[in-house]
Amino acid sequence: MKSKNFEMRIKVSAAHLDENEHVNNVQYLQWSQDVAKAHWEQEAEQSWLDHYYWVALNHYIEYISPAHLGDSLIIKTHIKEFSGVKSQRFVRIYHAKSEKLICECITHWCMLSRSTQKPARITKEMEAAFQE
Repeated sequence: MKSKNFEMRIKVSAAHLDENEHVNNVQYLQWSQDVAKAHWEQEAEQSWLDHYYWVALNHYIEYISPAHLGDSLIIKTHIKEFSGVKSQRFVRIYHAKSEKLICECITHWCMLSRSTQKPARITKEMEAAFQE
């Protein structure tokens, strides 16, 4: 089955920039976390939101091209796979006008139970909610 894609649009502001006048590397990680959370909140049932949350286990980020003040960006994400208590999520950030890939992030996430603070198994219903 194919994963559902989710996207957000961002316009680069001065707050996103570093001293070199391009988007700070840490900002790409923040956007990757923001789009992952927004995707979860859009697709999840309310009971899942009430009982579970995600923590990042690791991130791999490849910076391909810089973004600058005023650039419009498209941030796209999908879940590549679920396995037990973990998921692997891809985030790709593009210049909106040129559609050029500027950054890619792969994150492994672990779902935790809010009540126990321990890993919780991802259900088949959860997997299905993120597939077309």
